[in-house]
Amino acid sequence: MKLAIILGTRPEIIKMSPIIRECERQALDYFILHTGQHYSYQMDGTFFEELELRGPKYNLGIGSGTHGEQTGKMLIAIEKILMQERPQVVLVLGDTNTTLAGALAAVKIHIKVAHIEAGMRSYDREMPEEVNRVLVDHLADYLFAPSESARSIMLGEGISEDTIYVTGNTAVQAVYDHLEIAERKRNALARLGLKKKGYFLVTSHRQENVDVVHKLRGILDGLQLIHKEFGLPVIFSVHPRTQKKLEEFGLGVGNGVKLIEPAGFLEFLQLEKDARLILTDSGGVQMEACILSVPCVTLRENTEWTETLEVGANILAGCEPQKILESTRLMLGRKTDWENPFGDETSATRTLAVLQGGRVVKQFRTAGH
Repeated sequence: MKLAIILGTRPEIIKMSPIIRECERQALDYFILHTGQHYSYQMDGTFFEELELRGPKYNLGIGSGTHGEQTGKMLIAIEKILMQERPQVVLVLGDTNTTLAGALAAVKIHIKVAHIEAGMRSYDREMPEEVNRVLVDHLADYLFAPSESARSIMLGEGISEDTIYVTGNTAVQAVYDHLEIAERKRNALARLGLKKKGYFLVTSHRQENVDVVHKLRGILDGLQLIHKEFGLPVIFSVHPRTQKKLEEFGLGVGNGVKLIEPAGFLEFLQLEKDARLILTDSGGVQMEACILSVPCVTLRENTEWTETLEVGANILAGCEPQKILESTRLMLGRKTDWENPFGDETSATRTLAVLQGGRVVKQFRTAGH
C-alpha cells in the first residue's frame, strides 16, 4: 500500500509526526506532500529537521490568500501530484484549507481518504475550520476519532459506523516525543528567567478575537486583573497577527505582562509544561495543556475540544475581563489529576493497522505520564 500524507501548517506537521515516524519504523511506502499553506519552505525545512523528521517529497509553496484562492490553488496542484503518484490512501488531519483541498482532490480521482482527528465540532460556522472539518468527515473513507464523543457526533450526523475508528489522538504521542527532544535541545525557562509553575502563559491569534478591538482590549484587561491578583508574571507569546493589531489599535499590555516573540515549538512545549496556568484561544494548546495536566482558560465562547471541559481541564471564558479573572480563580482551585481523554501513545500504530486491513481495539488506555 502506498500512502500520501498531506499537510500544510505547523500544527499538522506536529500531529502527523507520530504517523510519519511509524511509517518509517515499518518501512512503509509513503510520501509527504506539503502545501506550504502558512510558512516558507525554508522555515518548514528547518522545522522538520528540528523535530527530527523526514522532510516532504513535494512542497507546493502555496502561501497565504483568501480561502477560495488558497484552496483552489492547492486543489489544482495536489490533483496533479496524486494523479502522478497514485497512492491508495491519502491521509489528512484536522480542519485546515490543506485538509479540505487534499480530501477533495483525492475523492475526485477515486483515491481513498483517511481523516485523522475526525469528528471535532465547535458548532460555529463562522469559523472556516468548522466548515472544513465537517465537509472532510462526510467525504472520508476512514474516520479516525480521537474520542468516543467525537465518534458519537459523527454517528449523529448519519456517518456510517463502519467507517469510524476510535484511535485516540496522535497529539498525545507527539507531545511526549517532542518533550524528549526539547529537553535535549532547549532551556526556555532559563532563557526567559522563569521558575517552574511561577508564571502564566498566554497565546491569542484567532481572527474573531484579535481583529476586534474591544475583544483584544478585553483580553489584555483580563491579563492585568490576573497579574494584579496573583502576582505572577504573564508571558504572552505574540503571534505576528496579534502584534500587528496591537500596534494598529494602539493597545498597550500594562505592567506584569511580558510580550515575547513567538516561541519555537520545542521551547513553547517547555513553557506549556511548566506554566502555572495557560490562557489561549488555540485549539491545539487547549489539548496540549490537558495532556500535560496544566489548567487552561480558553479565550473563546466555544471549543471543539469539549473533552477538556468534561474532565475539568479547561473552562470557557470568552474575552470579558472579569470572566477571565473568575475563570482563572476557578481553574487554579482545581486539582490537576484529571484523566487524559485523548488516549495513549499508540494512536499512530492503531491508525496504520486499520489502513493495512487490521482491526483496532475500540478502547485505549490513558497515557501514564
